[in-house]
Amino acid sequence: MKKIDTEKHTTYYERDFTTQGLNHVWGTDVSEFHIASGKLYLSPIIDFNNREVISYNISKVPNYTQIEDMLDKAFEKHSNLNGLIFHSDQGWQYQMIQYRKSLSEKGIIQSMSRKGNCLDNSIVENFFGILKNEMFYGHEYEFKTLDELTVAIEEYIRYYNLERITTKLKGLSPYQYRQQSLSLV
Repeated sequence: MKKIDTEKHTTYYERDFTTQGLNHVWGTDVSEFHIASGKLYLSPIIDFNNREVISYNISKVPNYTQIEDMLDKAFEKHSNLNGLIFHSDQGWQYQMIQYRKSLSEKGIIQSMSRKGNCLDNSIVENFFGILKNEMFYGHEYEFKTLDELTVAIEEYIRYYNLERITTKLKGLSPYQYRQQSLSLV
C-alpha cells in the first residue's frame, strides 16, 4: 500500500506479509549458485505463513522444465490450493502461458512484484540470503563438483525445514510450526 508522509516529504510502501494460515500465500524465485565447475539454479516455493520450503528444483539450466517440476512436486503434496495467492517477481518463467495455466487450473491467484522491485518478494529473497550466508558464502571453493553442491543445498533445505528454529515462529522450525498449526485446526 502506498503511503505519503507529507511532513517528511517522502513516499514509501507499507508491505503486509501476514497470512491467514498455511497454504494461503506462497512465493517463488530463482537464485544462482556459481562455483568453479559451473552454475546451479535453485527454484523453491516458500509458504509465507511458516517460511517452509514447500518444494524446490535444482537445475544446471534455468528453464521452464525446472519451474514445472517445482510446481508438480508442490501440487503432489497439496491438493486443495483453491484461493492460494502465489507471488513471484516478473521473471520470464512466471509470465509464460503454461505457468499461468498451471496456477489457474488449481484455482491459484497469481501475484507478481512491480517491475524492478525485489522488496515485494522479500520473504523468498530472505530465504536465499539465509541459505547462502549459512552454507555457501565462504565455502564456494570447497565444492569440487556441481553434484557436491546439489547435495549440500538439499541437506540445507532439509535442515532449514525440519531443524532450524526461527524467532518469528515462536522458536519452532517451519515443519514444527506447520504441525502445530495443523493440530489446532
